Amino acid sequence: MNERRMLLNKIKKYDFTLKELNLYLDTHPECRRALTMFQKYKELRKKAADEFTRRFGAITPEQVTSTESWTWTEDPWPWERS
Repeated sequence: MNERRMLLNKIKKYDFTLKELNLYLDTHPECRRALTMFQKYKELRKKAADEFTRRFGAITPEQVTSTESWTWTEDPWPWERS
């Protein structure tokens, strides 16, 4: 598996973990352990997404940095890039 795909898979795993922790925290809002884990995985996801964007391009439209034109639709979609 190439580095791009490995990094994208890591981001997907972080997204899944964050969603599960989000659901848990919705019903257990006072659980400090879950809140700590949520913050940890949120930071890990941010770092991985920043690295992916720097190396391979935007994952989401919000990450497009061009101020000259809307480049989101010009590039291949994140899952199409090799």
